[in-house]
Amino acid sequence: MAEAQNIPAGSTTAGSIAVAAESTVATRMSAPPSFDVADFPVPHGREEEWRFTPLDRLRGLHDGTAVATGDGVKVVVEAPAGVTVETVGRDDARLGRAGAPVDRVAAQAYSSFRQASVVTVAKEAVLTEPVRIAVHGQGGVAYGHQVVELGAFAEAVVVIDHTGDAVLAANVEYILGDGAKLTVVSVQDWDEDAVHVGQHNALVGRDASFKSVVVTFGGDLVRLHPRVAYAGPGGEAELFGLYFTDRNQHQEHRLLVDHNTPHCKSNVAYKGALQGDGAHAVWIGDVLIQAAAEGTDTYEMNRNLVLTDGARVDSVPNLEIETGEIVGAGHASATGRFDDEQLFYLQSRGIPAEEARRLVVRGFFAELVQQIGLPDVEARLLDKIEAELEASV
Repeated sequence: MAEAQNIPAGSTTAGSIAVAAESTVATRMSAPPSFDVADFPVPHGREEEWRFTPLDRLRGLHDGTAVATGDGVKVVVEAPAGVTVETVGRDDARLGRAGAPVDRVAAQAYSSFRQASVVTVAKEAVLTEPVRIAVHGQGGVAYGHQVVELGAFAEAVVVIDHTGDAVLAANVEYILGDGAKLTVVSVQDWDEDAVHVGQHNALVGRDASFKSVVVTFGGDLVRLHPRVAYAGPGGEAELFGLYFTDRNQHQEHRLLVDHNTPHCKSNVAYKGALQGDGAHAVWIGDVLIQAAAEGTDTYEMNRNLVLTDGARVDSVPNLEIETGEIVGAGHASATGRFDDEQLFYLQSRGIPAEEARRLVVRGFFAELVQQIGLPDVEARLLDKIEAELEASV
């Protein structure tokens, strides 16, 4: 089944650990989550949550001056049997259940979209083919909303593919019933002038498993905010990401895993490569273990490979623990250049320098690409990495 919908349109690393202290997650927010734009002041760039983002490149998404246009983006959903695809209005009761917006752009998106896509996988359905959601920019400004919901014990893979040119602010919700298993692959392969700001909320049910793979290549500015919370004990979340930041691109990924329920697990692993003057990648990883979340097991990691001079990385892992009754918790962040020993080893065996460079980058990303589990998507991303490297030669 397919459904189309037109929506109007230098390196630094830092980290912190706080045990039974004031929440670093809470103090980073200028206001509590809210669906009302008025609850968020217009950012000026000095707020913690906006200090890395070049506001002038948001094209008015942050201050309300970006007006939706008729050509915005086109959304096409292709789904196998057993999946219900609907286009619904703003008053549909299924919208907003996975969490409220946490910044002004997300609130503006929620207040401005006209129609939403709702993809529902029936209880106990096990899909043998992925659901594919194509979001294609047609040159305008758009605000969007999507919901993917799995019934109890259902299993599905969803691929969300962003292409074309647009100025887009959108929220995506993933709602997992008890025992459900969902893998989501979100690919940002925009044209070079596109702007994309998105909040992804996942609500993981009892004994459910959620895997997210975020891949970011294109766009002038991409700022994504994946968030996970748990609706019952035994939930597991894996958040993987890879990004290739080129000359003058700004790519920002800000994550929060909120361990609000006992005996849940999370694992976060993001890797990025940067090349060219003005390339700027930002990774903020927040993990909060609330006092009630005994038995939590969590780890987060970010690795960055700087390929040329003139690129900058800001990597900030934050871990807050409000209970001592946990299985484990940790974080790590590292940014560096090519390993000279690896390159020397390959070259000493007759591999030309540029080919050795490509092999090192492919190896750097390989473990995350393999998490996708879809050969056609994996091959496309590896080709994209090759093209990025070829362009730098």
